[in-house]
Amino acid sequence: MPVATMPPHRHAPGLSARPGGLRRVAHRLLVLVAAAAVGAGMLAVPAQAEPTVDEIEAQIDKKWEQLEPTIEQYNKVRAQLKVNRSKSSALQKKIEPLALQSELALSRVGDLASRYYMSGPSQEIGALLVSAKPDTLTEQLTLLDRLAAQERKQVAGVLAVRAKYDREKQKLDALITTQTKQQNELAAKKKQIDAEIKKLEASMPKTTVKTVGCPTINGVLAVAAQKAIKTACQQVGDPYVWGAVGPNSFDCSGLTQYAYKSAGIYLTHHTGDQWNEGKAVSRADARPGDLVFFFSGLSHVGLYLGNNQMVHAPRAGKPVQVSSINTMPVAGFRRPG
Repeated sequence: MPVATMPPHRHAPGLSARPGGLRRVAHRLLVLVAAAAVGAGMLAVPAQAEPTVDEIEAQIDKKWEQLEPTIEQYNKVRAQLKVNRSKSSALQKKIEPLALQSELALSRVGDLASRYYMSGPSQEIGALLVSAKPDTLTEQLTLLDRLAAQERKQVAGVLAVRAKYDREKQKLDALITTQTKQQNELAAKKKQIDAEIKKLEASMPKTTVKTVGCPTINGVLAVAAQKAIKTACQQVGDPYVWGAVGPNSFDCSGLTQYAYKSAGIYLTHHTGDQWNEGKAVSRADARPGDLVFFFSGLSHVGLYLGNNQMVHAPRAGKPVQVSSINTMPVAGFRRPG
C-alpha cells in the first residue's frame, strides 16, 4: 500500500517556513495569555476600599466645621434683619400721619391760592369789599395773608420731617434688601452642607446605628435591634414616670417594651417576664440591642449599646439617659426575638 505523503507546498500545522511565522504564533499566544489573565482578574484594577466608620465620622466633623460658622452668621443676619424690619415698620407708622397732615395742609394752601390768585375774590370777599370799612378790610386781608403764610410754614415743617423719615426708611429698606439677600445665600449654603452631611451619614455601614442622644454604635446586625436602639435613644431626656410606657415618659421595662414594640417584637411590661421572653446570652457574647438586667431580683433593665454602655430609664428624678452598666450589679443578658 502506498504511504501518504505531505504535498510539497504544505507544512505541518502550526509551523511556518517563513521566519515571521514563529513570531506571529508567539504573539497570538501572548494575546491569549493576557486575555485569560484579564478574565481571571489578574490585571484588574484593585477595588477601592470602602471608608471606615471613623473616616466617615471625620469627614462629617469637617463638614460641621464649615457649617457651624455659617449657622452663626445666619443667626446674626436674621437677628439684625428682624430689628431693622421692626424699625422700618415703626418709621412707616410715623410717616403715614405726616403724609396725611402735609396733604391736608397743601390742600388748604392750594385752596387759598386758587381763590385769591386764579378765580379772583370769592363771594364772601366781594361782600367784604363793598360793606366793610377800609381799616376792617385791610385787617381782614392781612389776616388772610398771614394765614396763608402760616399754612405754608406748617406744610414746609411737615414736609421736612417727612423727608427725614423717608431718608431713614430708604436706608433701612436698602439694608433690609442686602440682609435678606445675605440670609438667603447663607440658607442656601447651609442647605448644601446639610445635604453633604446627610449623604455622608447615609454612607455609613448598614450595621451602624447613629442616633441623637446615643453614641455611634457599630456592628448591629439584627434589623430589630437597630430599630429598638434608635427608638430607645430617641427617648433620651424623657422623664421617668412609674408605670409609663411612652411615648413621652417611661419606667425601665416600659422603655424596653416601647423600643422593641417599634421593631415588631412584643415584650411584657415587667422585668421578670422580659427576662423569660428573651434568649440567654453571656456577657462575653452580648451584642448591642440585647437587654441587660440588674440585681438578683431582676428589678431593673436597660437596652445594651455595647462597650459597657446602655440606654435606660433610671429612676424618678432622672430622665432616660445613656450610662455605664457597671454602676449596678449585672444579673445577665437576654436577646429578644
